[in-house]
Amino acid sequence: MNKKIITSLSSFLILSVFMTLSSCSNKTKKSNKEEVQKTVYASEVIPFFDHWKLILGDGSNVGKAINFENKDFFYTANDGKSNWVVYKSPNAGHTHGSSNNTRTELAQTKKWYPENADDKLTATLKVMNVSATGDARVAASYAVVVGQIHSADGFENEPLKIFYKKFPGHTKGSVFWDYEINTAGDDNSGRWDYSTAVWGYDLSVVGTGENTYPEEPKDGIALGEEFSYEIVVKDGIMKLKFTSEGHETKTFTKNIIASEYATKADIPMQTQELFFPIGQDGVERGIAYTGEGCFFKLGCYNQTNGKSPEVNKNWCSGAETHGGDIQKQYEDGNYAEVWFKTGSISVSDAAVSNEGYFTENDHWHSPATK
Repeated sequence: MNKKIITSLSSFLILSVFMTLSSCSNKTKKSNKEEVQKTVYASEVIPFFDHWKLILGDGSNVGKAINFENKDFFYTANDGKSNWVVYKSPNAGHTHGSSNNTRTELAQTKKWYPENADDKLTATLKVMNVSATGDARVAASYAVVVGQIHSADGFENEPLKIFYKKFPGHTKGSVFWDYEINTAGDDNSGRWDYSTAVWGYDLSVVGTGENTYPEEPKDGIALGEEFSYEIVVKDGIMKLKFTSEGHETKTFTKNIIASEYATKADIPMQTQELFFPIGQDGVERGIAYTGEGCFFKLGCYNQTNGKSPEVNKNWCSGAETHGGDIQKQYEDGNYAEVWFKTGSISVSDAAVSNEGYFTENDHWHSPATK
């Protein structure tokens, strides 16, 4: 063969090998690059995590969730249009503090005093799942709390809990908010909630049997349907605003430094019917939450648990927990899951460190299977 042809052929083969190796190398680099880009952290989707510590459904406090994810409880997802922050809590994992319920939830690192507050929290979210099991007669069954104001002092009661609840077999669920009294005296066992409907029912609407449900609410919110809330506390007055496309915008105002429930005569009929039968019939301090450091919470605080209704017929659901096996609960729908698209927080200059709340509660976490 001609020497010149052989040389050209050799050059061609060397060039081909080089190009193939180069192509493989580029593909590897691209693949590695794609792998690096695949993780989108919650702190990139909603950049407000400097203001919070994150409590997971295993009871742990992971601190500020900057560039953090946990595939069991807290991560991001894309619905084809937007990135969302996912909060997930089984019916039974480990609780935080004295609660009966598991939560994957943010807790504000600062607390503020309602009487001189100027603080605000907003969020846009959709609830993707509530527990598949529970007792329909139990008010908390099939419910999840998606936003709160919590007290860090005294009895650590809650002047606000925003709920979503959907009964099995229903397409639409209810959004409502509860005010928990700040009980007068030294015994907090008499505390109770007063519930106000936003869309659908309030907390007091329950089934007539374990698996017998009320009619589906006509103006309810479906799983996967977006809604937003805005909480403003200024000079002792709490103002709430709820919006959702296709639904009437609802606003509410509540004084949280002067009680409406300081005597037995003030206790509303809803409370008498729901809480009096289980001995929760206390009255509130006349000054309500005055002088108590309060803080915001946001996320997925699952209200369905495996404890028997015999313990408390309003808060203990007797739901399936698979002995605390998280993956089995996730497989058959015994969990709550909430996706947040946006959120913002405004904190007044008068706010102070809330570290005492975490010091008090972080070591309390315990199994919530029964």
